[in-house]
Amino acid sequence: MTLKDFRDNFLGYAPAWYEASIVAFLVLNPLLYFWVSPFVAGWALMVEFIFTLAMALKCYPLQPGGLLAIEAVIIGMTTPENIYSEAHHNFPVILLLIFMVAGIYFMKEFLLFIFTNMIVRVKSKILLSLLFCFAGAFLSAFLDALTVVAVIIAVAIGFYTVYHRWASRHPDDAGEHNRTDDSAVDEAHRSDLEEFRAYLRNLMMHGAVGTALGGVTTMVGEPQNLLIAHVMEWSFVHFFLVMAPVTMPVFVVGMLTCVAVEKFHIAGYGAALPEKVRGVLEEYAAKEASLRDGRAKARLVVQALVGVFLIFALAFHLAEVGIIGLTVIILLTTFNGITEEHQIGRAFQESLPFTALLVVFFAIVAVIHDQQLFRPIVDWTLALEGHSQLVGFFAASGILSSISDNVFVATVYINEAKAAFEAGKIDRAQYDLIAVAINTGTNIASVATPNGQAAFLFLLTSSLAGLIQLSYMRMLVAALPYTVTMNITAVLAVNYLL
Repeated sequence: MTLKDFRDNFLGYAPAWYEASIVAFLVLNPLLYFWVSPFVAGWALMVEFIFTLAMALKCYPLQPGGLLAIEAVIIGMTTPENIYSEAHHNFPVILLLIFMVAGIYFMKEFLLFIFTNMIVRVKSKILLSLLFCFAGAFLSAFLDALTVVAVIIAVAIGFYTVYHRWASRHPDDAGEHNRTDDSAVDEAHRSDLEEFRAYLRNLMMHGAVGTALGGVTTMVGEPQNLLIAHVMEWSFVHFFLVMAPVTMPVFVVGMLTCVAVEKFHIAGYGAALPEKVRGVLEEYAAKEASLRDGRAKARLVVQALVGVFLIFALAFHLAEVGIIGLTVIILLTTFNGITEEHQIGRAFQESLPFTALLVVFFAIVAVIHDQQLFRPIVDWTLALEGHSQLVGFFAASGILSSISDNVFVATVYINEAKAAFEAGKIDRAQYDLIAVAINTGTNIASVATPNGQAAFLFLLTSSLAGLIQLSYMRMLVAALPYTVTMNITAVLAVNYLL
């Protein structure tokens, strides 16, 4: 055993330049904190953490990001108590990830049945893209965006596995198939596999952007919406109506953008489903239908009924989302005959690494809070007046949400707006409009980066991202057309329609 052995184990198979970068960050941060200023060190830490997210396909961000978070605690940027406080504040999101994503895993048979038939029957890529975007928007208006993204991830993994198994000449009854290994893929099918990956990337991004389009419209669409509605004492209907002057034009423009990027092949969109792949999926759908016995049909019925219960329970907020997810797990495993521990354990493999990463992210948020990194931007926004102030709140909350936690940004801004209202600096009408600007800013502008939306970050760090080669930069580029059109529309609506 030598020093080289320890060095070789550091961050596993990550590139040497990446390992060197992380070491450089760890050396730089204490120097900045003690010799320059905690404020500068805090911003440096945030940029470094975003870098680890951007390089997620090189190394899962939990390890390098976790090292940065641990160092932040050691040198005094934040405290374990404050990290715990952030995690405790976001405990409903943690429960959601642990149980709801696992619950969706047990619905994958039904979801694959629905979406496979959709893909094989809808020949138009533009229409299919619109369906994915609209479905993401509609579901996210009532369900949490993470839940919706978990659904489409499960569907896409199912599609990919079906074709990858066929292209690898791997028999359906030959046990587990390693879909990450392309070595067995026939040379004649490699180009189709690459096109299929691009096709799935397109659909996933349309669906993910759809969750932002729908999530902003209702008070249950995103966690920050519920927070703002609570502070403003708005009902479900009132929330929808006050947001509508901004959210409805943005929704229409978002759908038109979906059509435009597909029609004109902008930003990597426009990939077609290869005919061979379509044939494989059609053959799979036909084979599954022919082999579906009474028990299989009963499983589909149970999953469909539990799906209806899921939408009803979430729409009427019968319990915290994570508790509803646990209920879904119990119902589906009970009535579908899944009773062995190792069968249940597989459902949690996707969500738990991201849950750990999210807690590390809360550590970075604690640093932002403790070091008051956003204070200059908040003060600038409050100094504005009239519609300029509304646009300022939208822009500032949007920019900060693109690099930080949406709920944290919304909390900071709505509390500052409430303080200004209670101090008599703004009237009730302006206070209401500011709340609209904050909510739309944290939801719409944050689609610009993968770390701006928890659903985007979940997609980036999911096992699907590696399969379809969806990197941080590809997500940035794919989101860019939506970012431009949706934000221009939102700014105009905030300035002229509120």
